[in-house]
Amino acid sequence: MNSITRRSALAGIGAAAFTLGHSRPALAANKYDIGVTDSEIKLGTTSPYSGPASAYGVYGQAQTAYFEMVNDRGGINGRKVNLISLDNAFSPPKAVEQTRKLVESDEVFAIAGFLGTPPNAAVSKYLNAKGVPSLFLTSGAFLPFLHRPGHGVRQTSAEGEAERKDRGSICQR
Repeated sequence: MNSITRRSALAGIGAAAFTLGHSRPALAANKYDIGVTDSEIKLGTTSPYSGPASAYGVYGQAQTAYFEMVNDRGGINGRKVNLISLDNAFSPPKAVEQTRKLVESDEVFAIAGFLGTPPNAAVSKYLNAKGVPSLFLTSGAFLPFLHRPGHGVRQTSAEGEAERKDRGSICQR
């Protein structure tokens, strides 16, 4: 004879209460991080649209065009990428200000494609403290382990070729 025990009755009531108390949309909303929904991935970046490096503002324009192309092709796993690109004037204080706006007001998931050593250096501690990823950063900083005094801009082509071969061997170690 099949009888219902007190334990199985309580377990069934608890499961039903849990299921009814938590609707599916509420559970789905909690499984993504800030800046990510079922339909959108919100990324932020700053670029030097003004200031001394404004010629590199085209970098930000190219990023915007790239994500428009990605969105035209269906996005990423069906999600559209919303890239918010602001002007940092290639100024570290302005980069921090704009990055704070992206993180705190616009609530981006990540910073993507940040250009330049000074702006990257200025925002790195802030982004780390906030737990916001910084993806695809670009820097013109040189690698000190590849630099040797006496080898620089005034090389002949033969010296330059020897230097490039030597660098290759350093990188392959």
